[in-house]
Amino acid sequence: MDSEIFDKAQAIITNRRMKAESENEARIRDVNEKIPQIREINEVLFNTGKELISIISNGKGKDVSQKIEQLKQYNLGAQTMSRKILLENGYPEDYLDMHYTCPKCCDRGYNGSKFCDCLKTLCGKLAADELNRSSQLKLSSFESFSLSYYSGENYQAMKNILEYTKQYAATFSENSKSILMFGHTGLGKTHLSLAIANAVLEKGYGVIYDSAINILRNIEKEHFSYEHSSEMIDLVMNTDLLILDDIGTEYESAFYNATIYNIINTRLNCGKPSIISTNLDFEGISRRYDKRVMSRIVSMYSCLEFKGEDVRLQKRKNNV
Repeated sequence: MDSEIFDKAQAIITNRRMKAESENEARIRDVNEKIPQIREINEVLFNTGKELISIISNGKGKDVSQKIEQLKQYNLGAQTMSRKILLENGYPEDYLDMHYTCPKCCDRGYNGSKFCDCLKTLCGKLAADELNRSSQLKLSSFESFSLSYYSGENYQAMKNILEYTKQYAATFSENSKSILMFGHTGLGKTHLSLAIANAVLEKGYGVIYDSAINILRNIEKEHFSYEHSSEMIDLVMNTDLLILDDIGTEYESAFYNATIYNIINTRLNCGKPSIISTNLDFEGISRRYDKRVMSRIVSMYSCLEFKGEDVRLQKRKNNV
């Protein structure tokens, strides 16, 4: 794990904990001022906490266990009464609870001696963001996608694809389906896949987007390096949404073909969605890659065929 990314993630989690504790203190002050009964209960709970420490420090044997159990039951009763009073005064019953972003580790980043999932997830998102900064692809939007370059049956087909991708982005979750976008060059495949990426990133999910050749080169470089690192392939496998643009343009090699299949198969098996775009049709994909690649895509992906005339060429003609 990159130390700079780890330190940044740890700082974010520490800030989350400090914010949760500060907000909790503010809620306690607010309630104590407005509801004297709650203030009295809070003082009782604080004093029983001190008494518990004293019992543990000075007591012995069965007598200690009995006293601790009595205090526990007393505190539970006091907390129940506090929640009831909060509800009666228009507050949520958990208003005075500590609201951590991650209740499993209480925003510390660790569960015992192990990293918490929240820390590992955050590190993955930060690493993906860093990777995306070096990507040759730039995020786009649905608003900038124009249907005016399509006509007839192509117009209706592309309108349906636009509506589908908008809905996909709006309802995206970790259980969303994977998508294959295929068709001739210049028809908007990259534009719409990056519009989805933009919307999904705004929801707080981790997204990796780049051309297939760039991602494959990075994986290859790490795989055959002296350290034999797996950082890149781990990011690709674990990100919430992977966007592989323009598969089929990479140099044809056994390593690349095996890696493409490994990415597709592993992410499907883990239930993680991917978006793949290509200028190849089904026959072209079958010729280029292992038959298992085509089988997995056809059976598990939503396949969107882009139709029409090259939009980039049309724009150039219009500017002449």
